Amino acid sequence: MDRNDFKQNFGATGPVILPVIHVLDSEQAEQNIKTAVAGGCSGVFLINHDFEKEKLVPIIKEMRQAFPDIWLGVNFLAVTGKYAFPILGELQKNGCKVDGYWADDARMDERRAEHDQPEADEIDAIRDSSGWTGLYIGGTAFKKQRDVDPAQYGKSARIATNYMDVVVTSGVATGHAADVSKIDTFREHCGDTALGLASGITPENAAQYADAVDLFMVATGINHDGDFYNIDPERLKRLMDLTQT
Repeated sequence: MDRNDFKQNFGATGPVILPVIHVLDSEQAEQNIKTAVAGGCSGVFLINHDFEKEKLVPIIKEMRQAFPDIWLGVNFLAVTGKYAFPILGELQKNGCKVDGYWADDARMDERRAEHDQPEADEIDAIRDSSGWTGLYIGGTAFKKQRDVDPAQYGKSARIATNYMDVVVTSGVATGHAADVSKIDTFREHCGDTALGLASGITPENAAQYADAVDLFMVATGINHDGDFYNIDPERLKRLMDLTQT
C-alpha cells in the first residue's frame, strides 16, 4: 500500500500509532482499548503473548462487538499467515471483521532470488483463498526470527513489497530500539510502500524515525513502567503529541 494512502486512511499526518495490547483477558483488553481510543488512537493490535491463539479468537469477537467502529488488528504470536488467514477469513464470514493482521515472520528469504519465494507465494495464495480483506502487515528481518545479514536488509525489504500492504521490521528484541541505519535502508528499498516499526519506540526516540516510518506499533514504550500489559495515558499522549504535529 502506498505510504501516503496508508496515512490518509487513518487521518494522520505523521506515523500512525497503533498500540499493541498483550492480552490477558477480555476485561484487560477492553480497558486498554478504551485508553487507546481516549488518547486519540484509531485502533489497536491484540496479541496472545501468554496463551495459545485459539483462546484469543473469542476475545477478538468480544472486542469487535464492544468496539464496532475502531480499527482492530491481530497478531497470533509465532504464527504465519498460512495459519492465520483461514481463521481471519472465517471470522469475517461470520460478521467479525479484523482490519489488519501482523505476522512476526512473513517468510521472506533474502537467500533466494527476489522472485523465487515459495513460502511467501504459498501464504499469498492462502490469503487470497481465505476471503479475508484486511491489511497484511508482514514482519521482515524481524526480532526473534532467523538472523538476517544487515547487508541483505535492502533485498529483504524489496521482496516484502511484493507480498504485503505494510512492511514491518524491528530492533533485536522487544523494547529494543531499531538501528536508525536499518530503518533508513528499509525506507529506501521499500520505495512508496508503507513501512512499520514494531519495537523500542518511545516518546523519547520516536522523532528519529518519524520521517521514514509510517506506522508505529508500540507496547512497552507507552505502558506504565515495569508493566507489560497496560497503557499509561500520559506516555501515550506524549507520543501522540510528538508524531501528530
